[in-house]
Amino acid sequence: MTKNAKQKQPQLPAEAYQLYDKYAHGLMSRRAFFAGMSGLAVNAALATTFINSMLPNYALAEQVSFNDPAITARYQTFPSPNGHGEGRGYLVQPKQAAGPLPVVLVIHENRGLNPYIEDVARRLAKAGFIAFAPDALWSLGGYPGNDDDGRTMQRSLDGEKIAADFTAAALWLKQLEAGSGKLGVVGFCFGGAMTGRLAAELPDTVNAAVPFYGSPPPADGIANIKAPMLVQLGELDERVNAMWPAAEILLQQHKVQYSIERYTNSHHGFHNDSTARYNEAMAELAWQKTLQFFNRHLLS
Repeated sequence: MTKNAKQKQPQLPAEAYQLYDKYAHGLMSRRAFFAGMSGLAVNAALATTFINSMLPNYALAEQVSFNDPAITARYQTFPSPNGHGEGRGYLVQPKQAAGPLPVVLVIHENRGLNPYIEDVARRLAKAGFIAFAPDALWSLGGYPGNDDDGRTMQRSLDGEKIAADFTAAALWLKQLEAGSGKLGVVGFCFGGAMTGRLAAELPDTVNAAVPFYGSPPPADGIANIKAPMLVQLGELDERVNAMWPAAEILLQQHKVQYSIERYTNSHHGFHNDSTARYNEAMAELAWQKTLQFFNRHLLS
């Protein structure tokens, strides 16, 4: 299926996307979402169509096939003694490599390791990196096959144990035999927030960090950050964007090397090409900036 077949969203005011963002992140019930849509003069049928358009169609998200001849991909476990005991993720490597390669930890949204995030890992491998995408839901059997159940499962887990699992993954990757010892982190939504947290908590481990539309690192940890950061935000993502001005003051105060990119006409989740929030032009621009950033900071 081609890019031209991407899902089309109903023509609705920006406030509808903000309501959906709250609903998708557990900040609003389904009933409250429909009540809010009614307040925008959107009838129930159109509100239902809108929710359905936001559900992922993973047939649309595969940019790199799992059996692409240029990469090798497999699932790999790693120890996580302070988390759930053991983690598992999707490890993807370029098939032809002249020597050790930098490694990128890929952190999913708030719903487990879905096919979109696996494809992101494959895209990184095609670009010359070793990529590893852990599944926060592994202790419950792994991503269940749909995002709604995955979101519920992730919400049921202890957030600190999830964080410990990603910490363990970063430390494990830093020592990966085929790796160069340089580690980048990229994450989306929940994963964006976790990216910043790892940069703050593992300053001697993380060498470059790219959070996509996630909340900033904890304020009391910003002073610890050594890794350069590229923050990727959607212009229309009011909830997340409102968190960053205060963080910017601290980033500047502590002389953290960072830049913030805001992508025009883009909602929260604009990089996810399996839903109608996808903005193809801005997602591609953000991805090229991500690869350039990792090339600059992980290959030197």
